[in-house]
Amino acid sequence: MNAGLRRTKIVATLGPATDDPAVLADMVRAGVDVVRLNFSHGVVADHARRIELVREAARQAGRYVGVLGDLQGPKIRIDRFAAGKIELKDGADFTLDASLAVDAGTEYSVGIAYKKIADGRVRRRRAAAQ
Repeated sequence: MNAGLRRTKIVATLGPATDDPAVLADMVRAGVDVVRLNFSHGVVADHARRIELVREAARQAGRYVGVLGDLQGPKIRIDRFAAGKIELKDGADFTLDASLAVDAGTEYSVGIAYKKIADGRVRRRRAAAQ
């Protein structure tokens, strides 16, 4: 494979299935350009060990392989609806509102667990169904 002509990069997520040095060496030889570590899982020692395995596999293959650390961002979850379930209407306004009580959601708005969002309100008009 001529790496000079390839524009697409191959990103592979590391985990227990790639802990075998032979598996990692095969991945590097097959053309992986970047390995991803999901920092939401595992411990620092696991990540450090996997980085060392990647560096060794890349050295043996005569290649450079980048390491991408994937950090978890804020989880924005909606709260509950007063009526239990609601059905959103096509084209109707619906607001995610950080100031609403946890169980005060309606067909027009619902509270959100992540209170640090912008000004506390996010409005979205749903597009008509195609």
